[in-house]
Amino acid sequence: MLLRVVMVALAIALAPAAAPAQGTQIALGLSDHDRSQPVEVTAETLRVDQGAGTAQFLGDVLVQQGALRLSARQVTVIYGPAQEDAPRRIARLEAEGDVLMTLQAEAAEADRAVYTVDDAQVVMTGNVLLTQGDGAVAGQRLVADLARGTGTMEGRVRTVLQPATGAQ
Repeated sequence: MLLRVVMVALAIALAPAAAPAQGTQIALGLSDHDRSQPVEVTAETLRVDQGAGTAQFLGDVLVQQGALRLSARQVTVIYGPAQEDAPRRIARLEAEGDVLMTLQAEAAEADRAVYTVDDAQVVMTGNVLLTQGDGAVAGQRLVADLARGTGTMEGRVRTVLQPATGAQ
């Protein structure tokens, strides 16, 4: 799958026609993401700071929540405030380094990503590439609402638009 993402990025970079928009709306089709699913994390190393309410995972990190997969070199889990007689809940995950997020048939890669669990929002920044089926959109910042299946790409957005076949 990573090879496909790289090939699509290369096609976008070499394409003569590009969308010069500064921002564009993206229909993600991810509205069936279940943010109530448990979050499973695997990594080479774990560092916990209970005082700060963080857990830092390092090395080949893979985060899974239902059908959502997020991989990166490093992921920091930030917990929300403690509630009386309840365990601390995950507030957000911050991923850095070769970030790749997949959900169903869609994939996005970036330098950094922040996933806010309660509102199912992902903000990806730095060399963002979103692939959806045969299409791809590149930019510098992607804000995706996984609960509603919507998103916005910003920052010198590039995509290749294919004309309808058979149209005269």
